[in-house]
Amino acid sequence: MTFYNPKGFILILLVVILVWSSTLQPCSARRGKHWRQKRLTTASLSKKTKNHHGKSHDHRSKQKSPSPPPPSKGPTITPSPSPPPPHSKGPTITPSPPPPLPSKGPTITPSPPPPPPSKGPTIAPSPSPAPSEGPTITPPPPAKNNGGNSTIYNVLDFGAKGDGSTDDTKAFQAAWEAACKVEASTITVPSQYIFLVGPISFSGPYCESNIVFQLDGMIIAPTNAKAWGSGLLQWLEFTKLRGIKIQGAGIIDGRGSVWWQDSPLDDPVDDETKLVVPLANNTPDENLSTPINSELYGKMPSTKPTALRFYGSLDVIVTGITIQNSPQCHLKFDNCIGVQVFNLNVSSPGDSLNTDGIHLQNSRDVQIHNTKVACGDDCISIQTGCSNVYIQNVNCGPGHGISIGGLGKENTKACVSNITVRDIMIHNTMNGVRIKTWQGGLGSVKNVLFSNIHVSEVEFPIIIDQYYCDKSTCKNQTSAVALSGITYANIKGTYTVKPVHLACSDSLPCVDVTLNNIELNPVQERYHLYDPFCWEAFGELSTPTVPPINCLQMGKPSSSRIQSDYDSC
Repeated sequence: MTFYNPKGFILILLVVILVWSSTLQPCSARRGKHWRQKRLTTASLSKKTKNHHGKSHDHRSKQKSPSPPPPSKGPTITPSPSPPPPHSKGPTITPSPPPPLPSKGPTITPSPPPPPPSKGPTIAPSPSPAPSEGPTITPPPPAKNNGGNSTIYNVLDFGAKGDGSTDDTKAFQAAWEAACKVEASTITVPSQYIFLVGPISFSGPYCESNIVFQLDGMIIAPTNAKAWGSGLLQWLEFTKLRGIKIQGAGIIDGRGSVWWQDSPLDDPVDDETKLVVPLANNTPDENLSTPINSELYGKMPSTKPTALRFYGSLDVIVTGITIQNSPQCHLKFDNCIGVQVFNLNVSSPGDSLNTDGIHLQNSRDVQIHNTKVACGDDCISIQTGCSNVYIQNVNCGPGHGISIGGLGKENTKACVSNITVRDIMIHNTMNGVRIKTWQGGLGSVKNVLFSNIHVSEVEFPIIIDQYYCDKSTCKNQTSAVALSGITYANIKGTYTVKPVHLACSDSLPCVDVTLNNIELNPVQERYHLYDPFCWEAFGELSTPTVPPINCLQMGKPSSSRIQSDYDSC
């Protein structure tokens, strides 16, 4: 019989408890590890979902991953969502405990959006595709642009040499043809160049408006007879244009000396020279009839060109330039409306025959001011068809003064009205302010004001001559251009031959002639002096005059001679 041993029982019990404890501990550890892994995976999926909606960021997003290259095409560049873990299958992700993770392989974490590149410009969302390789090719502009306001055409760019000997006529013509097509374009004649240009016409009427001729260099005329053919009436001509403007500090040189000396006795000469009688100890000036020495004497055409002429144009401006040594007239406006001339300089010798400074014909709405004219004929000549002419602040001399006419030549009709000439300096000239008409003419001159005229050593300061004749003899005729409303006010200075000469038509006297504040003193130098002279001149003396002009008849002529019968304008 076996006895129960308590020690043995206790030992067996301890062994059982020990075995049981060893089994329980690993299970608890594995359970805890699995629970933590489940919580980690669930949290990761939750944060991944938040990152997909852009509302939360995991701390692991700070780790930099390689940026995928930007797509070559497509309008929008956006970060793509992270792919699902490779061990996952199926679209639905639930928070239930997943199976145990593989024992090997890296931990898969959600990929953060790619960071922007560290260098280079930011790529903004744009629908435009990336530019192709190679330089961008754009067509060149036709000409330089002047601040976006006008297109500039330089004559040098069209082949002009500007050396003073090469004929640049074709280059100027080509530049004009280009500028003509563009509104408000500019032709530039650059400074420090001398351009030899033959007879040329810058013509419309199909040119665009407001073209500017920027003259800063010098343009010279040819002096060989071949360039002029049988003879031309103008050298540089602008015709049928709108808003044409010539400006700059340049020079137009007609080189007219080869023309002035050519057959000088055939040129017309003012008949006032008949009254210029030298004193006994003086001889008359001979330079008007003395040819200028030239190897081309007798070879130039008999027709002499005007240097610069505008014909049939609207809104013409000439400013800043110098016109010198023209073969005949320096600047002429014919059939133009809206003319402005200012800051102009005209220059030729006093003995250069028939070289009028500015010549107006059939033009209206003309303003000439702040201009200096020295020439061999009228500083300013106003011919038939002119009206609304305003001349102010002009320095005239040498020359033949400022004239209206001659009008009515060869029995033609002349119409001139609304002429104002004021604030003028006239010095060392043949005439001061003058109106001259031919016998046998028709039409009228009316509403003329000569005011604030200062004369210095002028032969004939005030003239009306209705017997004008530029030849040795002229036929007497009864019809005449009617003169009315002629006012001379504030005419002061010195004269050398005769202060006033008013010779009106026998058949059609001058009416409404007003003399106001006339003060003219003689300068005894070389010529015989004459007293004031009047013939068939009617009007009034508003103030006493120096010298006294007693020959002016007060009032109006008899009713048997009515001026309106001759005024057909």
